[in-house]
Amino acid sequence: MPHNLIIRGFDNDTHSQLGDISRQKNVSMNSIIKDAVDQWLKKQRERPKRHHLLIYDNEDDLKRLLRTIDKFAKEAEWHRCFISSSNSAITEFLEKLDWVDELTVPFEPSQKDVMKYFNSILQNVIKNSKNIELCCVDFLINDIFKSSMKEAIKLEKAYDENRLEGLVFCAYRIDDLLKTAITGMIEVFDLHEQIFILKGDQIYKVHCNRESVHKLFLS
Repeated sequence: MPHNLIIRGFDNDTHSQLGDISRQKNVSMNSIIKDAVDQWLKKQRERPKRHHLLIYDNEDDLKRLLRTIDKFAKEAEWHRCFISSSNSAITEFLEKLDWVDELTVPFEPSQKDVMKYFNSILQNVIKNSKNIELCCVDFLINDIFKSSMKEAIKLEKAYDENRLEGLVFCAYRIDDLLKTAITGMIEVFDLHEQIFILKGDQIYKVHCNRESVHKLFLS
């Protein structure tokens, strides 16, 4: 049985524009609004596949952020997991919070097929998540980046094209990022949906957009 929907804040200008479009397309205003609502509901039902970059410079700040992430992830009943790095302090910290370490075999710089190695970790993540949305922090990517920027970027690109359902943060130390050329750092930025920099208990969202030279002279 259909129900009436009262839309508040619908000003005269918006109503007039909607009326013009409905006449041009020969469809009712109700149909246009219903279609918009249906599309919105469909989007809300779809599981997000987010791939973010998290940059930090010390463990204390990172641990403080991870406690907050843990709180939200618990409330949302997400699968809380991480891919451990050579930093045992962070591994111990997350294990105390009951996060699952998805790393199966420790990374070695001499690893021959890094893509195959990383895929095996992702398969482990999929198996352990049991179709629950992820809240995953990848620390291993920073170790791989230090060993080979080229391999790390290749992995980032492959993951970005085949994301898992949920929220994945790739955690990089700022000093390791700054050791590489600007070209590599920008490429890492471009392969993530959003870029966050951690400073104390503050999080800064960074926008990285390509611009033309003439923009330098515009206010």
